[in-house]
Amino acid sequence: MSKRNTQANKSAARERLRAERERQAKKDKARRQVVVGVSVVAGLAVVAGISYAVMEMNKPSHWQSVKDDTKTVVAPRNTSGENGTTVVIGKDSAKKTLKLYEDSRCPICASFEQTVGSTISKDVEDGKYKIQYIGASFIDGDSLGGDDPVIGNRGEGSKNALSALGAALNVSPDAFLEYKSALYSAKFHPEESDDKFKDDSYLIKVADSVKELKGNKEFQKAVEDGTYDAWALKMSQAFDENKDEVTGTPTLVMDGKKVTGSDGKNAPMTVDEFNAAVTAALKG
Repeated sequence: MSKRNTQANKSAARERLRAERERQAKKDKARRQVVVGVSVVAGLAVVAGISYAVMEMNKPSHWQSVKDDTKTVVAPRNTSGENGTTVVIGKDSAKKTLKLYEDSRCPICASFEQTVGSTISKDVEDGKYKIQYIGASFIDGDSLGGDDPVIGNRGEGSKNALSALGAALNVSPDAFLEYKSALYSAKFHPEESDDKFKDDSYLIKVADSVKELKGNKEFQKAVEDGTYDAWALKMSQAFDENKDEVTGTPTLVMDGKKVTGSDGKNAPMTVDEFNAAVTAALKG
């Protein structure tokens, strides 16, 4: 082998090595660009995800949106007063009115209605007195059902049920009373910690036990559309701003005075105590 051939072979080998190094360098550069690109995309995705989460957290709740909406409140039929928050049911001949302060999720209200509710209905039918219903929603948490400072988010069932009661009242006073009774019944009333009333489908299921509301498409649409949501908030506000110094439920008031049981503090929880207390109030 000549010296020339040997030198040429060495030169060729060096050229191949150089070319291989260039190819490898290009591959490494491309790989780094891909890694950087993926990292940037991933970073952007994380930022976008965080931004979306923040937006969702700051997005007004449905009830906050209802409160912020400046449109006119839609009040049910069979109401009176500002924003239709005066709900009085009974015969015109009845001289006195018994105010009922209740929260739809209130378990004590449920016990009261299950025990005394039918007596009140009969008294109203007989013209003994009228009733005025004032609905509350404090069990949901704050006035919008947001986070409670102690136990966190408590739900929205009180307001949703109150809105559905508005839809029932729009049908008729009798439908309202029967629906209220059904909501408080042992069959349908949930535990206080179970926010079942937030679901429109459940409220409609309860309504199917009421003759005038069963299969009533107008009622169902009003519940699902939230037609009386703004009215429910105004009613809840009326409870919060009441002049009877009522802070809890159930509370009964006649002629500006609380109607109480034998303890002199709380609503009467038996028929006998209720009859005695109302008889005394009617004479007062």
